Amino acid sequence: MTTRGGALHAPADVSAGDRGRSPTRLPLVVYVLALGTFLMGTTEFVVAGLLPEIAGDVQVSVARAGLLITVFAIGMIVGAPLMAMLTLRLPQRLTLILALGVFAVGHVIVALGSSFALLLAARFLTALATGAFWAVANVVATRAAGPAASSRALGVVGAGAMLANVVGVPLGAFAGQLMGWRGPFWALAVFGVAAMALIARQVPHDTDGGQAISGRSELAALLSGRLWLALAACATTTGGVLSTYTYISPLLTDRAGLAVSLVPLVLVGFGVGALAGFLVGGRLGDRRPHATTIVAPAVTTALLLAICLLSTHAVPTVALIALLGLFGLGANPVLISLGVRFAGKAPTLGSALTVSAFNLGTAIGSWIAGLALESSLGTTGPAVIGTVIAALTLIPTIAIALIQRRRLAT
Repeated sequence: MTTRGGALHAPADVSAGDRGRSPTRLPLVVYVLALGTFLMGTTEFVVAGLLPEIAGDVQVSVARAGLLITVFAIGMIVGAPLMAMLTLRLPQRLTLILALGVFAVGHVIVALGSSFALLLAARFLTALATGAFWAVANVVATRAAGPAASSRALGVVGAGAMLANVVGVPLGAFAGQLMGWRGPFWALAVFGVAAMALIARQVPHDTDGGQAISGRSELAALLSGRLWLALAACATTTGGVLSTYTYISPLLTDRAGLAVSLVPLVLVGFGVGALAGFLVGGRLGDRRPHATTIVAPAVTTALLLAICLLSTHAVPTVALIALLGLFGLGANPVLISLGVRFAGKAPTLGSALTVSAFNLGTAIGSWIAGLALESSLGTTGPAVIGTVIAALTLIPTIAIALIQRRRLAT
């Protein structure tokens, strides 16, 4: 198929991915795009470690300063598909460069801003750029790697964001303590400009042999039932894991009896597991996409249930959280790949919608988990909610596998 004037070769169906053999090495451009998602992942969550300093400087409460995270999530949910449509006729390479330019400008505004309203606006602007970059980066990575390694390439691109939780966010928080909270935003602006140069050098120009895709053709992709099943799985698999992860600290300290000083190490363990899960899941997904998207949420559901039952014991709980990172997000690169494929002639919109679905699942899951935390379930409430949401992932993923089997049979 073609998109934005450039050829994007994808298998006619998922079975092609099952039969294909992945190349031993991915193109360098895939790792350059992963560097971009590393910056995007860092900026999304680095605010969490700087909230008290930001709140004190702009004279708002810590709870109100938390809106900087909420606004970013909303910007990602709305911005990914919106920017995918608005930049439809732009070359993908130019879209990536412009997105990084807006990303850098947004961070400069935050670093210079003294008004909380201005900070909120800049965060929303940055989220729009992040959504645009991520959606197009997924498509470019898929095209560069080829159909036999698309999930693997998406695993590497997504691993950039996972690495942000392990390295970028802790370093940003540490730098904020040394230089003030504005320092990390200046650094991210500089890195954004540097990433623009790398993208300009490594991402090839779109070829001229393809046809431009109209907005109507892009929207026609929304008629795909399999696309909506993949999006539902994106929302539930992420919502189940991150609704638990958001409130994991009180579970560790109040119920498992872990010292507060040890909580960051547990979070790093989750991050390392998530990074490995993205890479392994992407590699397995090229050969066994349906098995990966069914086994990963099934194991995740079992792990979350075990956390609910064993959360009074520190050692098993810590081990289960690390495994949750490994399996909980392992299906994500495969689901992104399926979203791109099922969108037909609108791969960029399909990619953008998966980004929105991940963020929507996180927002809704975290909100319900917060209600559960204040209920009679107490600190185990978020894990209970996460177990139920993760189990729901099996409905769309099994349905996709059954549809595929029926298509092959006919």
